[in-house]
Amino acid sequence: MFTPPPSEHELAAAGLTLEDLQGADVEIWPENQGAYFLFAQLQTQWRTGMSGATGLDYNTLFHKMDRMGLEPDEYEDLEDDVRTMEFAALEAMNKKD
Repeated sequence: MFTPPPSEHELAAAGLTLEDLQGADVEIWPENQGAYFLFAQLQTQWRTGMSGATGLDYNTLFHKMDRMGLEPDEYEDLEDDVRTMEFAALEAMNKKD
C-alpha cells in the first residue's frame, strides 16, 4: 500500500517540488477499512476500452470476496461499498479540467 514519493531530482525533472504533491490527510473510518483494502487490491484490475477505464473486473472482485468467508449480507454490503468507490474513481478519472 505504500509507495515512496519520487525524489527531489525526479520531481525537478517534471518541473515539480515536494510541496506540489502534498494534499490533505485522509482518514479511513474503521467500518470502511475492509472495502478500502479490497478496492486497493483491485488497483490493476480495471477494464479498459478506447476511452480509458470503464469499470472494475468483477470476476476478480468476486473471486477475492469468495475467499473472505463473508456472510451473505456482509458480501452484498462490501460489494456495494466497492462499487461506490469504483463510481467515484471513474468520475475522477474521467473529469475534464
